[in-house]
Amino acid sequence: MEDLDRYLTSKEGEVAVFDATNTTRERRRWLTNFCHREDRDPPFRLFFVESICDDPDIINANITEVKVNSPDYKGHMTEDEAKDDFLKRIENYKLQYEPIDDELDDALSFIKVINAGRSFFVHNVNGHVQSRVVYFLMNIHLLPRSIYLTRHGESEYNRIGRLGGDSPLSANGIEYAKKLREYFKAEKIPGDLRIWSSQKIRAAQTAQQLSDLAAHIEFLKVLDEIDAGICEGLTYTDFEERYPKQFADRDRDKYHYRYPSGESYEDLVGRLEPVIMELERQSNVLVVSHQAILRCILAYFDNKNYSELPYLNVPLHTVIKLTPKAYSCQVEMFKFKIDAVNTYRTKKGQQEPL
Repeated sequence: MEDLDRYLTSKEGEVAVFDATNTTRERRRWLTNFCHREDRDPPFRLFFVESICDDPDIINANITEVKVNSPDYKGHMTEDEAKDDFLKRIENYKLQYEPIDDELDDALSFIKVINAGRSFFVHNVNGHVQSRVVYFLMNIHLLPRSIYLTRHGESEYNRIGRLGGDSPLSANGIEYAKKLREYFKAEKIPGDLRIWSSQKIRAAQTAQQLSDLAAHIEFLKVLDEIDAGICEGLTYTDFEERYPKQFADRDRDKYHYRYPSGESYEDLVGRLEPVIMELERQSNVLVVSHQAILRCILAYFDNKNYSELPYLNVPLHTVIKLTPKAYSCQVEMFKFKIDAVNTYRTKKGQQEPL
């Protein structure tokens, strides 16, 4: 709590997560008093997240998938020992557990997540941050699934090094789209595969090759490539010669740099928030989009910070398979043996990715 206090009273501190059981009303009262101390101006806003689960199947799956691999157990116990220990913990918690009560605890702000999201009870939500937390918790699920990311096949603009635009696929790009269909047909993904595509011609052409593998393809403008504004259609050489200051500014801070009359990576993160929340809700999804868009999605699931995001390597003719886990996200990359130009630009002083 001392660390939390220092963080929230520092200039950078905005939101902190206190991960603890807080199973008694007395403990929650102490937390409330801590956050509302007289010397705090303003006081810390407090929001409780209570997870209630009485479904034995969910409990067993949660112990196997999450708890056994937690820092408390991993490397310290066998899987069976970890399961036995955690079941004993549950029994001990039951002896003192006092659930949050919507009448006795009416002054508290909280959400009850029941049986891993089967139902929710939300009470006394205050402010934008608490609303965002509720929105997030109501959109995530624990079922096994994979998210597949791929850029469109190589386009004619890719071949000549031009930014943005809406050019069609090159011959190599068309070949990749066909091979992509073969890949997903061989994957035999359980359940329905949903396909989301950018509305740009090159992405739509790629996605349409897989039309027989999904009930339907959703073409979403929100997945269109970053808007390069007045630089649309230029090569990087053109960009540097015509707008040297803009070019230098972009190299200096690529995440925050906004193309004149266009967008920045920071803008994209805001634009894509609803897409990411929808991905959290879905089962298996293939996203056919563009380099900047997929960098944002990959950074979210692979926990990359904003300075790394604009330099993540998302090559053409590659499928990136994301499998969310309890404490990480498994990232697998499948490179197809179909020629394509390399569109990756390194950060100054950075080596070319392998």
